[in-house]
Amino acid sequence: MKICDPTCGSGGMLIESRKYVERKSGNPRDLVLDGQESNYGNLAMCKMNMVLHNIIDFKIEYGDVLTNPKLVEGGQLKKYDKVLANFPFSMDWDNKQATKDPYNRYKFGIPPGQDKADFAFIQHMYSSLNEEGQVAVICSQGVLFRGNEESRIRENMVKEDIIEAVIALPPKLFYGTGIPGCILVLNKKKPKYRENKIIFIHATKDYQEGKVRKLLREQNIEKITKAFKNYKDIEKYCHIATFEELKENEFNLNVPRYVDISIADEEIDIQKTIDELKKMEQERMDLATHVKLDLKELGFVM
Repeated sequence: MKICDPTCGSGGMLIESRKYVERKSGNPRDLVLDGQESNYGNLAMCKMNMVLHNIIDFKIEYGDVLTNPKLVEGGQLKKYDKVLANFPFSMDWDNKQATKDPYNRYKFGIPPGQDKADFAFIQHMYSSLNEEGQVAVICSQGVLFRGNEESRIRENMVKEDIIEAVIALPPKLFYGTGIPGCILVLNKKKPKYRENKIIFIHATKDYQEGKVRKLLREQNIEKITKAFKNYKDIEKYCHIATFEELKENEFNLNVPRYVDISIADEEIDIQKTIDELKKMEQERMDLATHVKLDLKELGFVM
């Protein structure tokens, strides 16, 4: 299996991929692990980490993946089975050259330049998939509901039926930002029973408080993955939305639009409440009468 992280940092996701295969009794030497990183210090650390973890078959390139992708074969982006990433949220980028992109990465639309590189990274990742590949990418939740060009990109992606899951995560989960993130799962070949549907998972309430940031425990991760695999509605936690629902919501993918997380108001028995109020009023009147009589006996004139 070929796995890529196009914003790999020090290589954490690639190394975790190898560990996952080992935990599942697979052969980690059957993996090809590739990445690209624009920070030279992180690049050096990534290569060192790969060697320290006894990873042999890897290729880590230096450069900005949006302006100069290096994982290329025969003039085309190299194709992968899985693309995993946690790219920089809401980064500026130069979108002027995107209309002439030699790799045709922006088929769903060109994102705005200022503070809005998110969908540029996402579309690069999708363009790096083979015909049966999947993307799992951590984003800020702004990509789910921001308007203008990003809204049109979301609409095109939904109509193309490439979004498999949207998972809302707790805030303060990542270093360097307190904003809540989410995971987008894209799939070039959805199973038949998942076609024209998206599973929305509201996983914002399951975490452990840490000193600096919140932590996802094993049971929290297991709950998410179980919901994704079982693919059934769970009240207050996940919902499978049809294309009609997505269209009705104007392709806004904000999770609370699909998963009802409201707390139901306690039902009030109106007649019982009225009767109790009448009883309290009668008790008040009786008490006032007794007070007047007591004051009269004591010689106070009312």
